[in-house]
Amino acid sequence: MHHSFNPFFWFLFVLVVSVFVLGTGYLIRDHYASATVTLKKDASTGPREPIIVHFSQPMRPESLSGKILLSKNFPLDIEWLKGNTEAVLVPKNDWPLATSFELSVLEGKTKYLTKSTATVFAIKTLEKPTIASITPAPGSRDVLLGIEDPLKIVFDESVQDFYIDFRIDTLPAVVNEINPERTIFEVLPQSPLLPNKEYALDISVKWKDGDDSSLLPITHSTFTTAALPKTAENTDPTSRSEFAKKSTQPKKTTGKYIDISLASQTMTLFENGQTIDVYIVSSGKRGMDTPTGEFSIHNKSDRPWSKKYGLYMPYWMAFVPSGLFGIHELPEWPGGYKEGANHLGTPVSHGCVRLGVGPAKRVFEWADVGTPVIIY
Repeated sequence: MHHSFNPFFWFLFVLVVSVFVLGTGYLIRDHYASATVTLKKDASTGPREPIIVHFSQPMRPESLSGKILLSKNFPLDIEWLKGNTEAVLVPKNDWPLATSFELSVLEGKTKYLTKSTATVFAIKTLEKPTIASITPAPGSRDVLLGIEDPLKIVFDESVQDFYIDFRIDTLPAVVNEINPERTIFEVLPQSPLLPNKEYALDISVKWKDGDDSSLLPITHSTFTTAALPKTAENTDPTSRSEFAKKSTQPKKTTGKYIDISLASQTMTLFENGQTIDVYIVSSGKRGMDTPTGEFSIHNKSDRPWSKKYGLYMPYWMAFVPSGLFGIHELPEWPGGYKEGANHLGTPVSHGCVRLGVGPAKRVFEWADVGTPVIIY
């Protein structure tokens, strides 16, 4: 029997065979080609953020046992995920900051018994925070640190994942004010600074929960404190107080009035021409001087809040109508840190007249609204 040639049949036959051959080729290529290795995530975003190594084919994890290596000895846990196409490297300890190292993934075997390509990756952990500014500026002279004029350190971005260590001449400093974004820190020394002396400020960083051995330096700078004014260096506060009690003559002989000598940094309370008591004060520093003249107490408040300075001003008594200047106790930060009494007797305020703990309350209770205040 004679069979005629059927072009359509042969076309279908060739098409089916071609699809089979091509599909088989792709399967062979995908299953039996070498697996490529890429890095999905490095260690730059957190203290224990994993590194994720991605393989283009499912791997046999046992073939890579001991073959995923770091050039530095960081203990790791390795977990295989996503059908053995991802090896997740989790550090047992925090990644060190600002550290470069290599991750080597040696040759392994895929599920289909082909090989994976040996690959080396360069890893760099998160950089240390960067300081945008320090006030007073590094190298400044005639520095008078106080609660209204602390060291102010501004970072260029939030340091919420870090612990920042501040030291003045190797001694820990007091950090009492941090803005909500954790970019601005206000810092004071724990103990009084000597006049006319150079001090070192060292700032270091570690992960928030890291141990102290992981602290890394950020910056080192210096500043020099101001020399004591002549009024403060001639006599100690007790001697000045006693001298003022004996030598200050009343300028009013009827009723109560408050007498403030800027030269001796003393306050004398008079009533009907008689000395009631004498206290050491701290008035305005150079350039922010306390005004002189005759004033009176305009208003009183036992613990007002200063929006301008972000401070409490206990036992406040304004002696100008605007409320710009007043008599008050050593100011406090919201966290409870109070300006050191060591500044009493030295002009360091922004124009107000400060009193120590105890004297401020006694003067507040003694003086009435309308009591005259004479400052000279």
